[in-house]
Amino acid sequence: MSKLLQPKKHGFVMPLAVLAVLILSVTGLGLLSLGLQSRVFAAKTASEIAARCAADAGLTMAVFEMNQRLKDGTWDSNSLPQSTKVSLPNCDATFSYTVERGLDSGYVVACVGNSGRTSRTVSATLRLRGLFDYGILAEDTITLKSGTIVDGYDSANPSDGDVPVQIATTSSDNGAIDLSSGATVDGEVLVGIDGYFPTVTPPPLADMGTIEVGSGTLTISTCDNGKYSSIHAGQGTTLKVDGGGEVILHVTGNIDLGQGSELIIQPGTSLVIYLDGDLYARNSAGINNATEDSTNFVLYGTGEDQIFDLKAKSEWYGAIYAPNADIIIRADADVYGSFVTSNFQTQGGGSHVYYDAALRNVSETDVAVYFAVDRWQEQ
Repeated sequence: MSKLLQPKKHGFVMPLAVLAVLILSVTGLGLLSLGLQSRVFAAKTASEIAARCAADAGLTMAVFEMNQRLKDGTWDSNSLPQSTKVSLPNCDATFSYTVERGLDSGYVVACVGNSGRTSRTVSATLRLRGLFDYGILAEDTITLKSGTIVDGYDSANPSDGDVPVQIATTSSDNGAIDLSSGATVDGEVLVGIDGYFPTVTPPPLADMGTIEVGSGTLTISTCDNGKYSSIHAGQGTTLKVDGGGEVILHVTGNIDLGQGSELIIQPGTSLVIYLDGDLYARNSAGINNATEDSTNFVLYGTGEDQIFDLKAKSEWYGAIYAPNADIIIRADADVYGSFVTSNFQTQGGGSHVYYDAALRNVSETDVAVYFAVDRWQEQ
């Protein structure tokens, strides 16, 4: 009788044990599969990242190679950089790149990065940039007094309407750009940007002494290209640049334009000055670019702690690159061109600064040009 009342435990425990083993087996297989998938996904992701890094490295290398050729003077548009299966350091990825002419004046770089079976392609359009992409670019401060107007135009395309202009400083200090009440900028005002301030070196030129205009008019031409210790124009005198072609002067001292004197650039002639010293224009003195083309007069400040004090006896056309200079534009001056400087200021009221967008049109042989990425995409 007692045997009949004992529960049948063995028949109940075995199915539970089998069920537990099955559940653990299924769970284990699921975790193993999940782990395997995670490892495959991680490996694939790592491969994709490596391939993308390799493609980006190829783009960087291509841009560096192009700019190095510009810097070394070995640029040849008929022999553009290319490379195949370059190893990316510290990994098994490689990159290849080619450079071709674009449909417009730019260049197109195509870069392929490979890691294992994964590849990524990055392409970019490069634009040749020069020193004068801004209306005003300062390393430190820009001060525009009341009544100052900054606007833009394009002398290469006079039919273009309103041309927006940018004024900018690399400084992010409070008051780095000071616009007085009544000062107007038809465009963007930027602070804390990454500026481009390369060192500009004068070309080798023969020593020519000094340029001294004591009375009347003195005319110089390409025959007078050379290195001078100073330029001085006495009161009421004229220094005329004429004869056609490009006149190039390296002035190791100061340029001093006496009261009522004038430096005139005649039509058909252009003037490039490398100035180590300061530029002073006394009352009613100024630089008259009679070509009315800002690209025909470029002044490079190649010294330290310079001062360029500008007055406009007539409308002033030109571009100044002087990252170590303070540029002062006096009252009622109309200037057309672009300015790159340490500090820029207008004094008094009525000054008008018109940025000429034609200064953006540069070639591979121009001073301190470089290639920069204009558009970028991943395929």
